[in-house]
Parts: sequence; C-alpha cells; structure tokens
Amino acid sequence: MEMITFAHMSKCSVTRLALFALAIVWAYCTTSCTKIEFVEDSSAALEFSHDTLSFDTVFTTVGSATRSFRVHNRNDKFIRISKISVVQDRTFFRMNVDGLVGNTLTDIEIPPNDSIWVFFEVTVDPDEPFSMSPFVINEQVTFETNGNQQSVVLEAWGQNANYIPNRSAVGEQRLITCDLNEWVWDDPRPYVIYGVLVIDSCTLTMPPGTQVYVHGGFGRLPDGTRYSDGILFFLRNGKLNIAGTAEDPVVIQGDRLESTFAETSGQWGRIHLDDLSRGHEIEHAVIKNSILGIYVDSLADLNIRNSIIQNTSSSGLIGYRANIEAENCLFHSSGGNNVTITLGGSYNFKYCTLANYGTPTEALRASNFTCLDDPLECNQPVAARLSLNFVNSIITGSSRDEISLIDAVPDDPDFFSYRFDHCIVRVDELLDANAWPDFFDNCTDCLEDMRDDPLFVDANGGEFHLDTLSLAEQMATPLQSIRQDLEARDRDLANPDIGCYEYVN
Repeated sequence: MEMITFAHMSKCSVTRLALFALAIVWAYCTTSCTKIEFVEDSSAALEFSHDTLSFDTVFTTVGSATRSFRVHNRNDKFIRISKISVVQDRTFFRMNVDGLVGNTLTDIEIPPNDSIWVFFEVTVDPDEPFSMSPFVINEQVTFETNGNQQSVVLEAWGQNANYIPNRSAVGEQRLITCDLNEWVWDDPRPYVIYGVLVIDSCTLTMPPGTQVYVHGGFGRLPDGTRYSDGILFFLRNGKLNIAGTAEDPVVIQGDRLESTFAETSGQWGRIHLDDLSRGHEIEHAVIKNSILGIYVDSLADLNIRNSIIQNTSSSGLIGYRANIEAENCLFHSSGGNNVTITLGGSYNFKYCTLANYGTPTEALRASNFTCLDDPLECNQPVAARLSLNFVNSIITGSSRDEISLIDAVPDDPDFFSYRFDHCIVRVDELLDANAWPDFFDNCTDCLEDMRDDPLFVDANGGEFHLDTLSLAEQMATPLQSIRQDLEARDRDLANPDIGCYEYVN
C-alpha cells in the first residue's frame, strides 16, 4: 500500500485538509473547552416538587416502598449542590440521585433550567421495638448549595398501631360520638392521635397501661385562623376516664420517640375539657411534652389523682372558673405556671407537689378575674368567686416567689378565699405590704422553703422524691382518706410526709 504524504498532495488538498482540521478543533472547543458558568449566589435556591415525601402505606408487615421528587434549577447557569445528605446517623431511608446511590452525595450539578430526580426507598418492620421502628418516622434530606441549606421532609409510618381517627386527619377536626356509651381503648397496640379529636356524647376510657401518642402540628380554620394541632377535646356531653394503676399507668405524650425528644416540650397541643362538661376522672396518668397539659374550662369539673403532668411549654394545668380536685399529683418542668387558675372556681389540692425550676414564672398563679379584651388594657374585666385550698402540698421552684395571688375584688373577701394547711411554700415579695402581708395568717403550720434545708433528691435533674434529710418528712397532717402516695406506697398514718411522695428508707 502506498503511503500518502503531504509531498504527494496538491496544494488544494492541503488547504482542504487544514480547514477540516480547524473545524474539528473548533467543534471540540465549543463543546469541551467552553467554560461552564455556575451560580455562586447563596440566594439562588433550588426548587423542589415536594416539600414532604410521604410514604403513606400502612406497614402492618415488614415491607418497603419507593417515592421520588424532582429538584429544579430555575437559573440560567449551572448550579452545583455541594452536598446532599440524610441528616440522621441511623436512617430508615436509602437515597438514589439520578443513578448515584448513597445517603451522602457531593458535587451534584444541574444544568441551567433543568432538573434531577431523587428517589428514596424505606423499609420498616412494624413489630420491632419503638427504638427501632417508631410510629412516625420523620427525617430530612438536606441540600447544601453556595452556603445555603434547604431540606425536604421524609415521613413514613413504622409501628402497627391504632391511628385515630386516621393519618389523613392532620390539621383537621374530627367529631367522635358513641350515643352516650363508652369507647374503651383496650387494644394492646398503642393509639396514635392525629388532628383534633373531638369527643361528644361519649365516654372515652383508657384502661391500665394504655399508651397514647399525639401527633402535633398546626391546623387552620376556614377563616384562616391557625390553631395548635394534636388535641383531645371533650365537649359538654363528652367524658374522659383514665383508669391507670401504679404498676401500669396511662401515658399520653408526643409521637416522637427518639431519645432526643424524650423530655422535649411543645410536641402536641393539650387535653381540653370544655365548659360544663362533667365527670372527668384521671387516675395514674403521665401527661408529658405538650404545649399545655390539661385545660379545664368554665364550670367543668375534674378529679385527678396519682398523676404527673410534666415538660409542658406552657402551663401544666389550667382551671378557668373550674372545679378541680387533685390528690397525690406532681406538676413540674413547665414553661408557664405549673398550675394556673383564672376567673375563680373551686380547687382542692392534697398531697401535691408543684415544682417549677429554671423558669421565671411561678409554680402557682391564682386569680379571680379575667379580661374580655386586651389583657394589657383590660377595659372589660370580669370576676368570679375563688375558693382555693392546698393541704400537705409543696409549692416551690427556682424563683424567689413561687406563688402569685391576684384579687380583683379586694373589698369583698368572699371573692377570694384561700387556705394553705401544712404546706411548704417559697414566698418573698408576696409578703410585701402592698401584696399579701397576711399570707401566713391563711397558711396554717406552713414551712418556708429557704433553700438552706434539703427538699428533693435532685430538683434540677427532675428527681422530686424526698431527700434523706428533706424538710417535708413527717410534717404533714394525716388525712384518713389518703393512705398511699403517688407510687402506691403506704404513708405513715401518724406522721406522713408533705408532697406527692412518701420518703422510704
């Protein structure tokens, strides 16, 4: 075969060959040598087809499901996502970004006005323990771009539970009636509440050991008004009957079971006993991590015994011109008052402990009035009679005053009647001449918590059993109707201890 060389080619052929070579070089440079411009402004955000990726399958057996969403670059330049990652160290989800597999991916580029697909698969076993398969699996996938961080929520349901009324009720109100009969939550599986569960013409009974988890959030009324979601609301003909025992208390809390949420307040709304509703009974219950524990509305009544209300972002118990009987109860770790009493009512607390450490609000706030308009102006005050009695109880905390008493009708003593008997109280400025200088005239055989004497095992750590040398030991007056403490331990019949716990060697 003859070797072709430039020497054998005509001048015209050489020219054509040179032009062809230049064309190849130009084409290569236009495709490979052109500098790609990236968006570098942190305000240039990504756009997602979904803000929440929900796996709405009810996992009653071991199973998996796959969902996806798109990530859009609406800019006229390339955008580089420096990192895409699932936040949790241990995750139920597996990620695939346009064929790249892994729960942490870096340097993902999206061309101008283009998008990528993100796929997630979740696998759950509903029969695993809570620590392995919680009721609601909430995680996040985060996108870091030019120092800007965005996220999409990943949500799935793991446990084989009773979802009441159903998972689609988030942000909604659902009415439950049973023709004045009883609705008993006696299924061994836990109960998970969504939205606002409104009970009327029905008694809701929770037997010993019932586990209730409330999914919190926010809802919106038709007029646009927002309200706290995750509420058990009892109308006039509705009734709550919690019948726990010391060995098997009924527990009502948020549905986030990770250890980091174990003592986190504000996860769900409240228990609301509407005006004129009667016959509510709570025995051996633990109510925790809500915005507000229990709200007892006008002329409603509640008997609560041997129960704990803790870690609320607002008050633990509110009585609004209500009737409340409380025995052997512990109220602690509230963002607001442990107990708030407004517009009078009738209240009797026996062997109770109110401990409010770490917040500036008082453990107990009681008033016989409210404002129908702006509380700061209060041009429309209304008042009602208050009868307040504490026996063998502890009202203390980290502030100088843990009791606040507000009387709007000082000329009529019948409008503000209060009595403390064999109680431990923490007061200071309450005793000033312009406040309640005669407070101890209505506090029979009371002791002041001066912090010089030990009281609890570890108040700052939330341990409110009595210390070995507690000021409360053997200082209560015997009450024959109450012979055991919160944990069903026998009280000393002659010299019992003050507060919800009896000291045991």
